[in-house]
Amino acid sequence: MVSIAVYLVGIIILILHFTGFLRRNRLEWIILIAPIAIFAVNIMDFMK
Repeated sequence: MVSIAVYLVGIIILILHFTGFLRRNRLEWIILIAPIAIFAVNIMDFMK
């Protein structure tokens, strides 16, 4: 369930990135955090 939420947030972040919303609001650093969060969730899911 958590992995689905993380992937949805990742998709939303990509949409905001390509529309320019993140750059206008100086939030481009979120693009660096999203892959780390997705990787962490994948590792935790794999270790179950």
